[in-house]
Amino acid sequence: MFELQGVHAGYAGTTVLRGVDLVVPPGSVVALLGANGAGKTTLLRLASGLIHATEGRLVLDGEDVTRKAPHQLVKRGICHVPEGRGIFPNLTVRENLILQSPAGKEKESIEKACSAFPRLGERINQACGTMSGGEQQMVALARTYVQNPKVALLDEVSMGLAPKIVDEIFEFLALLRDQGSSLLLVEQYVTRALEVADYVYLLNKGEVAFVGQPSELDGADVFAEYVGVDVGH
Repeated sequence: MFELQGVHAGYAGTTVLRGVDLVVPPGSVVALLGANGAGKTTLLRLASGLIHATEGRLVLDGEDVTRKAPHQLVKRGICHVPEGRGIFPNLTVRENLILQSPAGKEKESIEKACSAFPRLGERINQACGTMSGGEQQMVALARTYVQNPKVALLDEVSMGLAPKIVDEIFEFLALLRDQGSSLLLVEQYVTRALEVADYVYLLNKGEVAFVGQPSELDGADVFAEYVGVDVGH
């Protein structure tokens, strides 16, 4: 269980998140939705230790991890895939996967990543910076699979990708969930996110405007008001 309890956070004296409560139950997919500037990326950065809360707590399986550094949260099972790939472009696919792998499991991790994304096996010795955006995103996402995290924090992982690649990404997210990882998903394709989500949180100006199951959003005015998208489109 991963929880944010009454957290406030921001940058350079500016508060972005205001009293946010959020729960990611074990083995679940939680969609975090909201308009641009609502605080979604800030929340993921907070959850991964890149910034710290000014008030409130982060709790992982009953342990207070509010002040833990990013590498300490990684060891406890938190894996963050930020917007914008997050790979080493000058290294090959193989080298990126080795860096992502738990120590001593490099060969197994490469095999696992290539089974999830066969295209990576075809590009295994290619520099990641010379690959397509979709292929680079596969390398970035492979980290969540080979590390088998308790919680994967995913920030706009389908942004700018072709529809066919988006389909592959969402198939992978289902695989990741079935492996036992919980997912906290920020996603521009709202309808696709709702299809895989068990729970939904809507952020509006740094505060939780709605929390519930996707089915509760059917025809809900709150969805269009705060996200700017009709759930039916």
